[in-house]
Amino acid sequence: MITVSSLVPFFGGALLLCGTGVMLTRRRELILRWCTWAVTVPVVVALFWAGQPGTAALAICAGGLAAVEYGSLVKLSRIDQTVLVLALTAIVLTTWWEPDQTFRATGAGMLAIAAVPVIAGDAKHGLRRVGAGVLGIAWLGPIAAVVPLGATALALFAAVSVADVVAFFAGPRLGGPALSPLSPAKRWSGALAGAAAGVGVLAAVDSLTWQLGLAVAIGGPAGDLFESMVKRGAGVKDSGTLLGGAGGLLDRIDSLLVVLALALLMT
Repeated sequence: MITVSSLVPFFGGALLLCGTGVMLTRRRELILRWCTWAVTVPVVVALFWAGQPGTAALAICAGGLAAVEYGSLVKLSRIDQTVLVLALTAIVLTTWWEPDQTFRATGAGMLAIAAVPVIAGDAKHGLRRVGAGVLGIAWLGPIAAVVPLGATALALFAAVSVADVVAFFAGPRLGGPALSPLSPAKRWSGALAGAAAGVGVLAAVDSLTWQLGLAVAIGGPAGDLFESMVKRGAGVKDSGTLLGGAGGLLDRIDSLLVVLALALLMT
């Protein structure tokens, strides 16, 4: 059975190996990204090691920060962003304390988001606010899955991270057709190489099932393209500046969110 402690050597080795490769490239952007990972990965692993209280705290913080970035991208008002953050927090806490009630908490969150513009009588932007808010719940809500999944969620995090790195380097070198107009720089070759690497990581850490493998192979590229669509609609390159040269938090967890959603649906 996979445990958080069994994943620690993998993360340490991956950081060391990636750090060596990044330093050899001498590319400032990649060095900044690696430095971000070198700081955040130990914190994330420590929170998973703390069990469900730690993963719940991680999910609440990550969900809240991601909600603010998302709200800025789709131009939600401050009150809409606040309700979205509170709804995501309630979903995470419900998943921790009363997991059987998670779907009810999700529905209540959507109703709360819809109620704000209705109560305000916003005839001009109300429909857009409701649509964007409900989409935010659907997209960001799966972050709560880290609480019940535990070490499996950490393994998915590792697989998605490696898949992203492999796709980033393999696509330009292998060439081939573009993956989507939403992200013209990405190639099918990179997506397939990344999917294979992600599945390989799951196998290496003894977490591979056909459901999780399919979630990583499909959800990783899909999550990246979905965020690209949102950012293109907002006319921005990064979701935020929280991680300095590495962009915003959503830029780092976009793939993981869809992978977690698919993992939940299939398991």
